Amino acid sequence: MSEVYKAERTISAVFKEQKQIDDVIRRLLDRGVPRDHISVLGRNFQSETRIAGFISKKDVILGGLRTGAVFGSLFGSFLSLLTGVGVLFIPFVVGPIVAAGPIGAVLLGAASGAIAGSAGGGLVSVLTTLGMPEDKATIYQTRLQAGEFLVMAEVPSDRTGEFQLLLESASGEEIHTIEKTFARPCPGQCNSPQDLSPEVRAHLSDEAQRTFIERYNTVLNEKNDEFTAEQAAWESVHQQYDEDENGVWSKAKVKA
Repeated sequence: MSEVYKAERTISAVFKEQKQIDDVIRRLLDRGVPRDHISVLGRNFQSETRIAGFISKKDVILGGLRTGAVFGSLFGSFLSLLTGVGVLFIPFVVGPIVAAGPIGAVLLGAASGAIAGSAGGGLVSVLTTLGMPEDKATIYQTRLQAGEFLVMAEVPSDRTGEFQLLLESASGEEIHTIEKTFARPCPGQCNSPQDLSPEVRAHLSDEAQRTFIERYNTVLNEKNDEFTAEQAAWESVHQQYDEDENGVWSKAKVKA
């Protein structure tokens, strides 16, 4: 499916209730949207999985998402079919949320310097960097804070109308389309630094790029999950390097 599915736009909508999320994910999957092209954000997911302790006060103090991201907690039903389900902390405004799909990798990249300046401004800055108008991004952030849910799906441009009708019929509100999709760190395996997306490459020294690629490929081979692979790659970079004054991970840490 993913070999012939050409995602060119990202359509998004807000949903008031968790049960609506299951319904819209099922409909998107039934219409052929690959699971790794669907993103979900929400604060108030109910789950049999205990998430207490995932986000600690220390995590928040030390920098939110960068140190507070925890992955691998599946939340059941159709949400568990999506890639990279876990708990993220978005600094200042939204707080801890459940994130699934490629939006989680974008948020992780923002806090890692891959989207310069995004982390400090919360979700609005991330969404506007992707091309969403600030007023719409602000509405999404406000409604997430109020306990509602955001669904984003990457779709072919010639099927935008079809998916807009789908979201409307599933009780989606504030529907909006962005004329681009989420940037992936690599198109599958990274064979060289040239395979890295410009957003990632610009914030890593040559040596840090090699570290990122090596860890990314290793985890991708093990897990077959780009989100988990990117999280592990950034974690490896953070363990081995410090940022310089230009926001580039270039200073090798001195081992004690």
